[in-house]
Amino acid sequence: MSSASGPVLAGTEDHPQARIVLSTALAGAPSHAYLFHGPAGTGKRTVARAFAAELLAAGAADPDAVRLRVAHGTHPDLTWVRPSGAHVMRVDDVAGPVVTGATRTPFEASRRVFVLEHADTLNDEAANRLLKTLEEPAAFVHVILLTDAPGRMLETVVSRCQAVRFEPLPAARIAERLESEGVEPVLARACARLSLGNAARARELASAEGAVWRDEVERFVAAALSPGEERQVEAWRPLLERAQAAREAAEESVAAEAARRLELEPKGRERRALEREFEEASKRDGRRALRESLELSLTLAGLSFRDLVCLAEGADDAVLAADRAPALAERARSRDPRRLREAAERCEGVRQSLELNVSEDLALSALGFRLTALAGTSS
Repeated sequence: MSSASGPVLAGTEDHPQARIVLSTALAGAPSHAYLFHGPAGTGKRTVARAFAAELLAAGAADPDAVRLRVAHGTHPDLTWVRPSGAHVMRVDDVAGPVVTGATRTPFEASRRVFVLEHADTLNDEAANRLLKTLEEPAAFVHVILLTDAPGRMLETVVSRCQAVRFEPLPAARIAERLESEGVEPVLARACARLSLGNAARARELASAEGAVWRDEVERFVAAALSPGEERQVEAWRPLLERAQAAREAAEESVAAEAARRLELEPKGRERRALEREFEEASKRDGRRALRESLELSLTLAGLSFRDLVCLAEGADDAVLAADRAPALAERARSRDPRRLREAAERCEGVRQSLELNVSEDLALSALGFRLTALAGTSS
């Protein structure tokens, strides 16, 4: 695709500001640093890879081959960085791969591209190490920072990047995509609205496993609305077990990749270094998978209480989970909207606390009791 100002990158169709900025950059002189910001699931990672591919393909004898290698993550002039910690990007994540790497000339392209995911997790020391690269980059260097939370980033880093905004995807557009994939319309609309603009999340919720996940969350919410210590203790455990299973799956994925990479690696210093790298990756990916699973569970719980508020106040059209409105309406009967609203806020507060490495089982258990105290009585 193309426009008057240059090629239109795949993935920017729903993001007019990003489309204009990046198309113009490719048609002229790209900036040395970009900050892709917006909600999760809006395509920032996809667009970053497509943009990197175009930057590296410029002037290449076989640009399609360059794009293919970028898509596969094998181009030597593309460095893709993810936080090594569950919640933080450390100095070592940027010092060698980015700060030092940015001083070296490209291997084969005319540029080098560095993409940093979750840039809001840069700790202060790592951010300050990155600043010099952002302030005085070599002419061939392009840095792309990705973040769902630009407000958590150091202003000195943000100010040195060209901002590229990614808006939440319209629920109607997400629903259309789901319907085109065979999802029943009522379910598609509900999952699209519950996703809060995150197309990947909507697809996950619309799956068979997503339906089971929503059932587990609803049982957790229903237990809070029907006081009883035994029921409440049992209600949150499936959410934690699901998160633990996600962690195990992530760790197994890293283990499989480690086995493949180490199979032919001879004994010695490089093998030991590679083993340590995979051990760190296993911990990091496992922890992140557990956290993301719990975050979605708590988000859905908060949205369930939000829907109950809407029903209790007679705003039926504002309900997100419209496919389950009858059951929600029964639970909302004679409830105090103020208490339900506070229950939703409690869910969000615990979700945010996960970033502080709290004990998940204690946090969920305590939340269950607090929700029962808030919402377990009729008005």
